[in-house]
Amino acid sequence: MPFVKINLAQHLTDAVKKEISLAVHESLMEHFNIPPDDYFQVIHEIRPADLLYPESYLNIPHTGSMVYIEITARYGRTVAMKKALYHAIAERIAARTLISANDVFIVLTEVTGENWSMGGGFAQMA
Repeated sequence: MPFVKINLAQHLTDAVKKEISLAVHESLMEHFNIPPDDYFQVIHEIRPADLLYPESYLNIPHTGSMVYIEITARYGRTVAMKKALYHAIAERIAARTLISANDVFIVLTEVTGENWSMGGGFAQMA
């Protein structure tokens, strides 16, 4: 049950935002084995002046098309699964939009099952 927040520049079209969203979701289905209906995301539009980044970091150049993706998921995935997920997300976004894979910044936070409520006020995974 991942929860995804996508932070991106507000000048992007709805079609581009949808492609980014689907790229993340499809990658999670493929590499974290989530079901298709496990689709909980929020897209935050940010003024371009409020998206801050260096021109280059760790020898990775960045442009004005930075996309920050925050994924909260349960513990239990291997390092190999996480690396494959990051790569798949960046490559899918680059293939479907004009955003470079270098401009896809991903943070994964892992939590235990009791930290989730999918509705009704119940901790379904506790």
